[in-house]
Amino acid sequence: MAASTQRQALNALVFLYKHVLDKPIGDNIAPVKAKKRRRPPAVMTKAEVRQVLNQMKGTHLLMAKVMYGGGLRLMECLRLRVMDLDFTKSQVYVRGKGGKDRLTTLSPSIYDDLKAHLLRVKRISGP
Repeated sequence: MAASTQRQALNALVFLYKHVLDKPIGDNIAPVKAKKRRRPPAVMTKAEVRQVLNQMKGTHLLMAKVMYGGGLRLMECLRLRVMDLDFTKSQVYVRGKGGKDRLTTLSPSIYDDLKAHLLRVKRISGP
């Protein structure tokens, strides 16, 4: 039985005894709790990453490189702002899910492409 299913069943029994049957449930309940199984993340090989990146171009390629180099999720990458990039320290400030902000690396190999992109965006948006 999955850990979450087991916890839900236990909570249902506790609720039943406390709120429906009005019977105290003592400390004598000691279920063996299942551990949450942690799955290792699926990771692509360097060759697979290279194949994917070779199929991309333009802004999408730049985004993929930023994500791959810094371990960003898609929405974290989409929400990046210029002020989140620190070229001098090779860092990216990532505003994560649930307020879990973090610093991650900015690969020097993409500096030129990223700076060129920022210049293009600045020209489009104006001063």
